Amino acid sequence: MNKTLDKYQQNAKTKIGSSIYLYASIVAVLLWSTSFVATKIAYTSFTPLTLGAARFVIAAVILGIILLCKKDKTKPPIKDIGLMSVSGVLGTTIYFGLENIGVEITTASNAAIIVASYPAITALIEFLFYRIKIPWIKGLGIAIAMFGVFQISYNPQSQEGEQQLIGNIILIVAGFVFAFYNFTTRKVVKKYSMITISFYQTVAGAITFIPLAFIEKSSWKIPSMESFLMLLYLGIFCSVIAFLLYNYGLRKLSSSSAVTLMNLVPIFGVLFSVIILHEVVRISQVIGGIIVILGVVLSVRETNQSQTGSNRN
Repeated sequence: MNKTLDKYQQNAKTKIGSSIYLYASIVAVLLWSTSFVATKIAYTSFTPLTLGAARFVIAAVILGIILLCKKDKTKPPIKDIGLMSVSGVLGTTIYFGLENIGVEITTASNAAIIVASYPAITALIEFLFYRIKIPWIKGLGIAIAMFGVFQISYNPQSQEGEQQLIGNIILIVAGFVFAFYNFTTRKVVKKYSMITISFYQTVAGAITFIPLAFIEKSSWKIPSMESFLMLLYLGIFCSVIAFLLYNYGLRKLSSSSAVTLMNLVPIFGVLFSVIILHEVVRISQVIGGIIVILGVVLSVRETNQSQTGSNRN
């Protein structure tokens, strides 16, 4: 009787422990989903490049404090610092510079859906530049995701639609930059902790973001309390806390579960855009969003199955 009770309690603790990792990842996804809305709200006082610079200066300071608290004395060699700096410029300065400009021009809901296609864009670049063979399922997924992005972006019926198209194209270009950021980060990701890598990337990104912000100096003004709070929210919650929660969840979640959770970002992103910003979502956006998610699921499914098979062998 006691053995059965102990076994039951042990199983219950295991389930609770696993649930904590899952909930941590879900909270991270929810935070990332709100970033598009928070960015739109912050634009009432901040310009795109200035917002990006301020956001990542805040994130760099917080990550530095976390490293000091952890007493992590790892000092990467100059070569690795250079790689992390390059990936930081790609993934922070250039990527978020383009994303912020794109979000300003298009809708937050469009941005959330287009960003969901980035895994498919990464797979496409792997094929085009690195000659990595793509299984037919993965190729089909990439094609479907790209068609979904086209479905979202193409709306020639109004002048507003033409403006949004420009913003959507900028976000697609940002997706290609994000892919090269991933390729550069892969070279150092196994050598150091993610906090160490993120710190050097964020510092490099913030430093190169600051000169770009001065381009908008003539548009600077004292921010409203609402915009300032959104800046803090983006810098602290979306850039640091969400990252820490997601990586905490990855300790116990499989890669397929992580990808599935990331597919919730566009769903919640659109939902928050409608609820908070009162954006009107077109039928073509809904259809395009479903197509994008289906394409991404197919484009990563083959990889996950291959990894599972190789692990079993």
